Amino acid sequence: MPDSKSIEHKGRIDSIEENKINVSFIALSGCASCHAKGVCTAADMQEKSVEVYDFSNQYSVGEEVNVTLKQSLGFRALFLGYVLPFIMVLFILIILTIITKNEAISGIGALLVLVPYYVGLFLLKDKIRKKFTFKINKI
Repeated sequence: MPDSKSIEHKGRIDSIEENKINVSFIALSGCASCHAKGVCTAADMQEKSVEVYDFSNQYSVGEEVNVTLKQSLGFRALFLGYVLPFIMVLFILIILTIITKNEAISGIGALLVLVPYYVGLFLLKDKIRKKFTFKINKI
């Protein structure tokens, strides 16, 4: 049973390779379970897949499980993927506008700051992946 500080989805085990378990689940938006979703364009359902490391050897392919992630890690992912890059772009845009007085150069420079940022995230993906650990539980 999840506590109020975790995000949980029901999923199905797709494959097991040694201690790495691939679990797929349907991620629903807040309105995807609404009875009017058929006529609403805001309803969103996406199939996601995550890797879970488990050393208990108690799961099998095709088994339904609950996939759990700490809510604080969800906020960290949101911060790294969207909030921090936005703050960086806005900060660089303001600084370059003050220095150059040219909006085109400022805009291009502000967007170019995203290149090293996302390259850095890519290079650190293994270190970041260790922090974002999913857990699974039998249903």
